[in-house]
Amino acid sequence: MGLAKTEMFTDQQNEIALFAKVFGHPARVAILQQLFKIDGCYCGDLVNEIGLAQPTISQHLKELKQLGLIKGNVEGTSVCYCINRENWIKMKQVMLQFLDQDISENDCC
Repeated sequence: MGLAKTEMFTDQQNEIALFAKVFGHPARVAILQQLFKIDGCYCGDLVNEIGLAQPTISQHLKELKQLGLIKGNVEGTSVCYCINRENWIKMKQVMLQFLDQDISENDCC
């Protein structure tokens, strides 16, 4: 089995790929939309809101949290999630810089 060889690429290239991966699944997009919709911490049942099984939602929450786009706080027996605004802004800056590369007067084709 081959290695990913991520060390061949810059930190920025790896970071962009991680951000792109998080948007690569509609469940993660739906979770982020739900968290933005309530504009605060969400302790409710994302399973009912999104319609996926609890283990699936938990896995997607874990990935979003590992990347730092959301944060979670334990409140009793529940975990409340919200958008990590500082990291969200950082992600937007990195992605906008990448996506704005096409702004140029030069049209080669």
